[in-house]
Amino acid sequence: MTGDERRPLLSRTAHDRAHLARLLPDPARGRPVRVLTVDAQRTVPVQEGPSGPTLVWDERPELPTGAVFLGEADGVPYAAVRGERALTVNGRAVDLWAGLRDVGADLGDLDAGLLAQAVAILEWHERNRFSPLTGEPTTVERAGWTQRDPSTGTEFFPRVDPAVIMLVHDGGDRVVLGRQAVWPPGRFSILAGFVEPGESAETAVAREVEEEVGLRVTDVRYVASQPWPFPQSLMLGFVARADGEQELRLDPTEIEEARWFTRDELRTSDGQLAVPPSISIARHILDLWLKDELPPTPR
Repeated sequence: MTGDERRPLLSRTAHDRAHLARLLPDPARGRPVRVLTVDAQRTVPVQEGPSGPTLVWDERPELPTGAVFLGEADGVPYAAVRGERALTVNGRAVDLWAGLRDVGADLGDLDAGLLAQAVAILEWHERNRFSPLTGEPTTVERAGWTQRDPSTGTEFFPRVDPAVIMLVHDGGDRVVLGRQAVWPPGRFSILAGFVEPGESAETAVAREVEEEVGLRVTDVRYVASQPWPFPQSLMLGFVARADGEQELRLDPTEIEEARWFTRDELRTSDGQLAVPPSISIARHILDLWLKDELPPTPR
């Protein structure tokens, strides 16, 4: 497995965010811009091709007013705007409007990285249109990457909420998976939760596992991370070990059901139907465990 394959799907990127260009009056520097329209349901225009889906980009002669500059790839600037669904984009047919969860796993690295970035930054703007200090409407600056309170001059930057997601195993052939009541029937996943103020990611792993299923864990180790813009999370992936003799005690407000699964159970067709979709870091970490390719426990 290559280094790139060890990264979750949405953690791969093929474009330069060109952050210094955000300071320029024209981040595109006079070049035509490819613009992605994201509607209110977080879906985007997609074409189905022989090698899989691709995003339908609008070709604009310059950066549109109100667009967020995403960066560039191969000398081409990219941007994103909020907009409405349409059957065509700049004369190009749209086969469907789909979200990151729907097509993210099948997009190429460039489209997937740009889509995750576009959804996250536009969601930030939608949810933070007023200053938390004065309640006044903010002004948008730096090509969409800062907001400013017009009264105090205070700058606000896009926020990301850190969350931990962890595979808990018994040091052998079993792993704990849980399910929430709102999930589709039969869907199980590894455990997850948000990092609280004043807490390290490793401490959050131990706390969340004990709160959700009543297990005390050791050997907490980082595996990988993944942006998850629903709306603004960064998933920090870990693996941890729990004594399999401990009794599972579920928090009913968090977990409807949880139990130990063996590798053989998860490798069967029924088991595969129960695991998270391939776009998620949960599936990425679970697949590494199934193939016994997680980082070794330090001795």
